[in-house]
Amino acid sequence: MAIITLTTDFGLKDPSTGAVKGAILSELDTANIVDISHLVAPFHITEAAYIIKNTYSSFPKGTIHIIGVDSEITPENKHIAVQLDDHFFICANNGIMSLIASEIKPQKIVEINIHDTVETNFPVLDIFVKVACHISRGGTLEVIGRSISEIKQLKDFTPIVNQEQNQIIGHVVYIDNYGNVVTNISRKLFENERKGRDFKISARTVSLTKIYENYSNAINFTIPKEERREDDGKKLAIFNSSNFIELAIYKSNPSTVGSASTLFGLKLKDTINIKFY
Repeated sequence: MAIITLTTDFGLKDPSTGAVKGAILSELDTANIVDISHLVAPFHITEAAYIIKNTYSSFPKGTIHIIGVDSEITPENKHIAVQLDDHFFICANNGIMSLIASEIKPQKIVEINIHDTVETNFPVLDIFVKVACHISRGGTLEVIGRSISEIKQLKDFTPIVNQEQNQIIGHVVYIDNYGNVVTNISRKLFENERKGRDFKISARTVSLTKIYENYSNAINFTIPKEERREDDGKKLAIFNSSNFIELAIYKSNPSTVGSASTLFGLKLKDTINIKFY
């Protein structure tokens, strides 16, 4: 049974998501459709890339991932199908795959060319669904596109190490449901550049000099609870489950006490600096 995942910026109110699912089942009634997220910020490909990059490998090999973010076809935004890590991705060639495939080379890339035979003003519904169902039936990528060797690169969101190698400049790439702020600075990059030195993380109103392995490590549970003064609301940095540096507030709640995003004044694309001493 084919597994087809959906990641879009369609939201939960409009009919788009339901129409796409219906189209898949009309072509392939045995399909197993899995929603990854439909709440990606509109046209925000870096946010979508973070979600997919940290989700797809949990699915079985051969899973087909439809990415409906910034998918309108233009001369500068063609459609592609990519085989990567034995998974298949169908999306626009808008740079999103360069972020997903930043550490793994694609096995195959084709530029989809079935548009002349399909009338559409909704490419996810009319093009991506047809490609996904073709792949799920065992069809090859060459049938629905011409092979290409490169995908569009997004270099603006790659962390930069300065010439003196005492500073990493990264960005906010994701803000989760708790308002925690995820950066594009990986544990691997941080440790490679740190070389045992002290450091300071700076981002707008916050400065931090320690990174924890998880949220609870920031709390000293040897002190009786009634004597601890900085449990809820404590500012901290952690290596999150995807091994990226994340800025957080212990037990934050964006709708009540606030979150790292609101209290630190951080939003998507904001700069994060790490200096080594």
